[in-house]
Amino acid sequence: METEIIRCEIADHIAVVTMDNPPVNAQDRRFHEEMMGVFDTLSDMDEVRVAVLTGAGKVFSAGANIKDKAGGVPGPGDAWQHNRRARECFHAIVECRKPVIAAINGPALGAGLAVAASCDILVASERASLGLPEIDVGLMGGGRHAQRLFPHSLHRRVMLTGYRVPGPELYRLGIVEACVPPEELMEAAMELARTIAAKRPVASRIAKHALNTIEEMSLRDGYRFEQNMTYELSHYEDSKEAMLAFVEKRQPVFKGR
Repeated sequence: METEIIRCEIADHIAVVTMDNPPVNAQDRRFHEEMMGVFDTLSDMDEVRVAVLTGAGKVFSAGANIKDKAGGVPGPGDAWQHNRRARECFHAIVECRKPVIAAINGPALGAGLAVAASCDILVASERASLGLPEIDVGLMGGGRHAQRLFPHSLHRRVMLTGYRVPGPELYRLGIVEACVPPEELMEAAMELARTIAAKRPVASRIAKHALNTIEEMSLRDGYRFEQNMTYELSHYEDSKEAMLAFVEKRQPVFKGR
């Protein structure tokens, strides 16, 4: 699909998706629609095995466009449609059939935090931060997404004070997998992406589906679901090739089937 502010480049089974809506990658209707379109498309592209999501410029995403919200009273139905687009934008990342790595290059605030939290694996620049500034601009939001990342007290501190958690602190707490100098961020993300791209595409897809499904299940129900997915996965050609390659001590050749 053709897009204006969500750019996508594909090479070696890796899609690099870049939010490019200067100056701070604020989110509006076009942003949400293009993000949904890109990740829905990636779900159906066999040549893509993993995606890296980052922001152009110095900001990952500053969240909702506050200037638009302050501009006047929305018309009938406008607010509900905006809320629905925002929800589906984030869920397009969560529900993408391919693993998504967030390369957080700068502040990810409010709805920007929600984008980051919707990804599967997070790596951060030393200039990155995660925060919920809504408390300071008369809004609410992002709390449930932040809950996926932060422990109880920090989660509430972020939401109730507007505190922005800096990259090094995110790494210390285990919220991101790495915190590196800005010039090393994309290579750190790409190294992870290459590792995932070398795995069985079917296995990665089913593993992500299982992780999303069991997130809020009980231990018993979650493990039962995983067992069922393991049984399903064993019937694919790539699974048999992986086991055979292990026995024969060679690199597997995956066909995506």
